[in-house]
Amino acid sequence: MESIQVLILIAIFLFFALMMFFRKIPALIALPLMAFFIALSGGIHFNDIIQYVIGEGSLKLYQAYTIAMFGSMLSILMQKTGVAEAFIKKGAELSGDNPWMIAVIMLLLIISLFTTLGGLGAIIMVATIVLPIMSSVGIGPMTSVGIFLFGLSIGGILNVGNWAVYISVMGLSVNEIRPFALIMLIASTLVAVSYITIQLYKDGHQINFKNILIKTFALILVIALIYYSYNFLLNDDSQNILNNFLADLGFYLKVLIAALTIIMFIIALIRIILKKNETITQPHWISFFSPFLPLLLILLFDVNFIASFILGLLFAFLSTYKKGSLNLFIKSCFEGGGVVMPAVALMFGIGMLLVAIMGPGIELSSYPNGWPVLNLIKPLMIQIIPSNAFAYVLTFTLAAPLALYRGPLNVWGMGYGLAAVFLASGMIPASVMGLLMAVGQIQGISDPTNTHNVWLANEMRVDVQKVLWNTIPYTWILAVVGLIISALMFM
Repeated sequence: MESIQVLILIAIFLFFALMMFFRKIPALIALPLMAFFIALSGGIHFNDIIQYVIGEGSLKLYQAYTIAMFGSMLSILMQKTGVAEAFIKKGAELSGDNPWMIAVIMLLLIISLFTTLGGLGAIIMVATIVLPIMSSVGIGPMTSVGIFLFGLSIGGILNVGNWAVYISVMGLSVNEIRPFALIMLIASTLVAVSYITIQLYKDGHQINFKNILIKTFALILVIALIYYSYNFLLNDDSQNILNNFLADLGFYLKVLIAALTIIMFIIALIRIILKKNETITQPHWISFFSPFLPLLLILLFDVNFIASFILGLLFAFLSTYKKGSLNLFIKSCFEGGGVVMPAVALMFGIGMLLVAIMGPGIELSSYPNGWPVLNLIKPLMIQIIPSNAFAYVLTFTLAAPLALYRGPLNVWGMGYGLAAVFLASGMIPASVMGLLMAVGQIQGISDPTNTHNVWLANEMRVDVQKVLWNTIPYTWILAVVGLIISALMFM
């Protein structure tokens, strides 16, 4: 009976995944249907499907879509006040006319930021700054989304907050995770640069391949130098000196940013009192601080995401204030909520699918042995555990797309639960970490059910399924490279 249920679960998952993949059924409809039928065939009672999968599942990502709404309000206000247009023009003037170089600089900026940042709120804040700059030099909407997703995922490789799961679930040490993560950084950056080069060529830009090869080689040398410098600083004495220096630097930086923020607000208020904004046709330079303010508040002062966006909205309103601005502000808030609604509606389905697979996160008396869907899938995954390096690479290369659509290898689906199953079955902990980090690039960059993919696609007016088609050739190759590296290091 259980084997039949498992086959039905796989069939449901594959059917709806393929329907979305080939764009026969929109994800907005397919995801809730997938969640419902997976829960039903997995043995979940109908009442529980209605209450937990559909009811509570639609609220599971409430933080993500609430943040998205406030981020969209700020984005629309910047467009309506002319700040975004002026910002793009300034960005184009400062960045020159080399789209490839701008794309690589933006990639490295995103990577750097997301080694510490995380969450949809931070993504929206950074995207509000980066996407207009890329658009201003002629980089296409699809390419801009792909570049951002690569930078976001590569930054996540070095995000120590993500390592905490490997440490707690798999019992690994930082010294075991770091070498693999740094090698994956180099491999991922090379693939990302290849993506940028090929996409810009497809978009019709002139590409000097010889010049790009030289610059790419120089970039890899710089990354390697940072890698060895980082390792050199890992001894206790050097680390203590570095930590003390960074602590002092961070304190003075916070004081400086706090003072500048107060000064900016004072300037904005003085300009309102003196009615300076009434006669100008272009936004004053202080309004360019609007998209950066929420980011700085989060990075330096750990301010709540929504509170940061509200302060950003308030500053954007004050710094561009003139007669009629209040009506414009109210319109921006309403329109911002409307613009992001397609993404919000998709997040309802993603939340339902998460609950259908993982359960509601509470113990239910009707399921004393745990959530039935999760229990059905675990024994199947035990059967595919490889016994040698070749089988490891081959098996998970073929299985890598199971990281998509909240599949079993998706770390934000049931990936970490599956990791516990692999460990219990005798797999080497470090090889499980390598597996999840390698196939995680498919999930992080290509998965249409990621809230950040949905928001970015919605923001740049591209189809989130087309983002999958556009990026998966690169991310699958990257997953294979990561699996080979993991097999060489750990198997």
